[in-house]
Amino acid sequence: MYFHALGTAQEKDRLIYSTPETHGYLHIAERVKDGRYLTIYSTPGTNENALTVVDLEDRDWTPRPVVTDWAAQWTVFANDGTKLMLITTDGAERRRVVSLDLAEDKPEPFEIVGEADGSAVLNDIALLGDKLLITYLVDAKSEIRRFKADGTPDGAVELPGIGTAGGLFGSANEDEAFFVFNSFNAPLTVYRYDANDDTVKIWAEPDVPVDLSRFVVEQRFFRSKDGTQVPMFIVRRRDVTEAAPTLLYGYGGFGISVLPQYNSLRLARVEQGGVFAVANIRGGGEYGRPRHTAGLRLDKQNVFDDFIAAGEFLKNEGIATRNGLAIQGESGGGLLVGAVTNQRPDLFDAVLHGVGVMDMLRYHKFTGGALWSAEYGSPDDKGQFSNLLAYSPYHAIKDGTDYPAILVTTADADDRVVPAHSFKYIAALQAADLGLTPHLARIETRAGHGGGMPLDKLIDQHADMWAFAARWTGLEIRPLD
Repeated sequence: MYFHALGTAQEKDRLIYSTPETHGYLHIAERVKDGRYLTIYSTPGTNENALTVVDLEDRDWTPRPVVTDWAAQWTVFANDGTKLMLITTDGAERRRVVSLDLAEDKPEPFEIVGEADGSAVLNDIALLGDKLLITYLVDAKSEIRRFKADGTPDGAVELPGIGTAGGLFGSANEDEAFFVFNSFNAPLTVYRYDANDDTVKIWAEPDVPVDLSRFVVEQRFFRSKDGTQVPMFIVRRRDVTEAAPTLLYGYGGFGISVLPQYNSLRLARVEQGGVFAVANIRGGGEYGRPRHTAGLRLDKQNVFDDFIAAGEFLKNEGIATRNGLAIQGESGGGLLVGAVTNQRPDLFDAVLHGVGVMDMLRYHKFTGGALWSAEYGSPDDKGQFSNLLAYSPYHAIKDGTDYPAILVTTADADDRVVPAHSFKYIAALQAADLGLTPHLARIETRAGHGGGMPLDKLIDQHADMWAFAARWTGLEIRPLD
């Protein structure tokens, strides 16, 4: 990690931090809000990290190791002089708030706000005057709670509805804070919270030329194969009260939470009368570290079992029509939908793979794939090899079985999940005897893993995806008024 002064030659950059004795670490630098400290988070590719601090008031900029192992997650959000305030999973798998005093030779965590009761996961935090505002995930939706400086509970902030709050921004010298909120039927909006009168008001909102009151969001729960309870969000038009063609989305990996989020492209499909569902399966972070590890490495099958149970729930409860269930996943979610298609080809009617990890025996050979071994397990390990082979979408295709219609999307310049995954997978599908439904690939040019794709390409791609899924799930597409 180097310091570069704008306008100077690169060879004059100053080395700040390195680990030459150990390769393969990611080093991420952030400056604490008051500007004094630089924090460096080092990780081998997991959600846990070591922590190094540089005091920028010291002219030598000497890195000081504060946490040297990878047993927990540590994130600094503020400081009071030499006292760092942090969020950590140390001693709290759903996170707690602690302080570390850098004036001490060996700083020990001092708890400010302990791990919440129940299943609430601490997700975001901000200082506001003499208070703390903390965002929690409760069953995959947000709550904002207030605490006094000593950690005593002090009420809650009222949110507009079921959705996701984040980006908390406050100051120890102010009595106002800002945050963003959005949901499946509510676009990203900035809210101002006034601590003096405990009010929340819109500060900035987009102009959306759609009657969003026509759409409803509900949360349901279902049981997976082993009895684990899993939440699901369901989005539909208010007047769609019977079973309808349904698109089920999931991810299930890397501790990533799939939360209520406004997406006009998905809402366009709902506007046509379809249902959109999100299953918060294991492998994600919606219930903290235990939920992630329950879908890790040798336990990856739990992720697939949850998603299969979600599909069964949608059909059994009369939410999806009997022949009208499409599934979608991207990146690690592409792995998900590829694996469950092999395991239950009878359950799904259309499959949308996006930039997926499809060859689980060689994923670590390309670009940054080696960093994923902490999540999936290493193919170079005999026991993990057998587990990976059992569910690898490319290797586990069931020749001689009727498969649903499949559309694989990728891009020729994807350097996150190289397109060879998709190329090999679709070739294997087309070479097998899988019935009469089409198994096609759509390959975008001059594009990558999805982030930053121009709007015209996004619209074209989703138009193709939604039309494909509609054809094989019975959703009637009509011109919009």
